[in-house]
Amino acid sequence: MVNLTQRQNNISRTPKREDLPTMYDLPSEEVGESGLPDQYHPIQSQLLEQTFQPATYSPEQVFSAMDLNLYYDVENTNRYKRPDWFGVVGVSRLYEQKELRMSYVVWQEEVNPFIVVELLSPSTQREDLGETTRRDLTKPPTKWQVYEQFLRVPYYIVYEREQDYFRAFQLDESGYQELEIRNQELWLAELGLGLRLWQGSHKGIERLWLRFYDESGNLILTEVEEMERERQEKEWERQEKEWERQEKEQAQTALQELRERLIAMGLDPDNLPHNR
Repeated sequence: MVNLTQRQNNISRTPKREDLPTMYDLPSEEVGESGLPDQYHPIQSQLLEQTFQPATYSPEQVFSAMDLNLYYDVENTNRYKRPDWFGVVGVSRLYEQKELRMSYVVWQEEVNPFIVVELLSPSTQREDLGETTRRDLTKPPTKWQVYEQFLRVPYYIVYEREQDYFRAFQLDESGYQELEIRNQELWLAELGLGLRLWQGSHKGIERLWLRFYDESGNLILTEVEEMERERQEKEWERQEKEWERQEKEQAQTALQELRERLIAMGLDPDNLPHNR
């Protein structure tokens, strides 16, 4: 395990920012690297990205991304990992508050990810779970090592979609410790946000999905879901007004029929004696 004091000392010797490569200088794609393994990965990651709305931070100070190169080692600036999804808080939503990012470079941003989610697949499962180690020190460390030792990411989540469960690890001084997941939910008090498995339809696909919820237990809605909710509310309001209109018409019709019956009986509806 990398000694934390040693890495802090290395950080303190970091060259000036202008001497380091920026996100424009670093490669955004490795030639020959395989892409996403299936349709599921981007759809699930998009759902996490769209519902990551911490209550304890302004939206302008929240950034999240899927399948984006994450450069983590100032001493080896070409090394990166590409999490399925990760979230950062306390950093500008846009790069230097004006541009979309080509990658996330920690020595520029100066804020590490707060949470990382990896979607397990057979080819990467052992590495994602920290069951492999780097034997050749000239080669890059594993994902687990990067998240735990280099970036010190407070929360690391792995989701096994075939068996429909997720595991969560929280960082302490000794490394990642697995948390107990109750009722398929995990509350992140620092963010005022929770993570749960939800059975429902997303992108027209019915299954269990991993997504965020708020302090009241309500799901954080995507833009599409929010638009649908607003459409339904407007439709309910329209129906209520229509019901009120129909009830008013029926009441008026009933009153008119009563007046006509009274007149037919030789009574004046406007001058009836009051009951005592």
